[in-house]
Amino acid sequence: MDHDLLTPDVVGLWEDAHTDYGPRPRFRTAPAGLVAGDAEWRTHLAEETPNGWLLRGGSLLETLATGSPIYLMHTTTYLKEMRASRQLYQAAGCLVGALYCALLTPEPPGLRPHNLGAWLLANKPHTHTVVFEVAPGGPVAPLGIDYLQLGRVHLHTYRQHRALLTPAEDEPLRREAVERIRRAAPVLDMLLAAARRCTPADRILDQVAAAVPLVPFLGYLYFETVSEYLMLHSTSLATKACAQTGELNNHLYKHLAFSAVDSMGQLFDLALFHPDQDRLLELVGQIEPDLVDGVADYVGQRLPHLFACAVLDPIGDATTVIFAGTDFDTLARTAPGLLGQMLFRLLRASPRYPQLFPLVEQAKATAASSFWTARGIATPFNGVIPKGEIGLNLAWPAGVRAWTAEVCERGLLHPVEEFGVTLVPRLADLRDTALGRARFARTTT
Repeated sequence: MDHDLLTPDVVGLWEDAHTDYGPRPRFRTAPAGLVAGDAEWRTHLAEETPNGWLLRGGSLLETLATGSPIYLMHTTTYLKEMRASRQLYQAAGCLVGALYCALLTPEPPGLRPHNLGAWLLANKPHTHTVVFEVAPGGPVAPLGIDYLQLGRVHLHTYRQHRALLTPAEDEPLRREAVERIRRAAPVLDMLLAAARRCTPADRILDQVAAAVPLVPFLGYLYFETVSEYLMLHSTSLATKACAQTGELNNHLYKHLAFSAVDSMGQLFDLALFHPDQDRLLELVGQIEPDLVDGVADYVGQRLPHLFACAVLDPIGDATTVIFAGTDFDTLARTAPGLLGQMLFRLLRASPRYPQLFPLVEQAKATAASSFWTARGIATPFNGVIPKGEIGLNLAWPAGVRAWTAEVCERGLLHPVEEFGVTLVPRLADLRDTALGRARFARTTT
């Protein structure tokens, strides 16, 4: 992997897109003018929520710190092809090219799946399960990739590859991105105002939900904020059982997503997550009734903060930004994260995305792999919160060992047959992904 791809400016973008969960973390720079910064929020979450201690001492972070071999499970419908080709490819998604997996903990009777893995085994009955053993060669830096913070990476990638677009494609893309932000400006300006003061606007969730179709990124922020609330505040017996093994309860947000969006099973698309406040209360009531009373207030305070930190220039001033009447150049300067997220989403929906995918998305995956490999990260994880989503860095020079696996009656995984695989730091064909199957199956190449 060519580390020269990571110029100082690009390194800064990728550093800012990661959250440090180490004992002496590097806190993310927040724009001036906010009620609280990253350090204040993270201290509050870790020390003042029932399950916040897992943000500092969970099994995922402890596993990375040991430097011992790491065991992962991966579910796939392509086991036959994987064994025939003996190759593993990257996958676009929240882990930016890393192969999506769940952690396994070695125990005397077998490999115990993280509760995320147990959910995958129970809810993906038509898939095969593969076990990987990764040798990190030492303690792994506890840096989690936060896909909510990728807006500036998306904008950088767009600028690098803008020449691939014809003027007839590029100009409408830029115009629509700005127009959508202008139309959603009352809600976006309200979120910034809420982030600058302690008291959020009344029924903020109704306004956010209504704006998601215009600004899909809000759906991602909304979902992750509610998920964070559920996992950190749940006191159910199931959540306590997960906590005893050092795990946040992933079943909570899975229930939320699949209950809120009927089509989530075909394509996990959080741009479709936009329940209004009454519907959200209903959904949370179905998951854990005791959490209903606090969810609106929590999301009303937390979401504006996350929004401001994700969309604004981190060294800018939140008090000077107004989305009403904005233009492309102003957004690129003051709200590069929002503009990048909007361009990424619009480009993904464009007719020519299947052709652009191997270039545009590969650039991000290659940069991410370079960043991880340079820092000794063999198994990057979803750092929005260390809930259990962990990946395999397909550029890891030491490679992996792989086995087919079976599940016993106790729910433990047992390796059955080892087979050789080579890690290939190149994205799988879009047609072999859920996004490709859902939206581009009829596209010719």
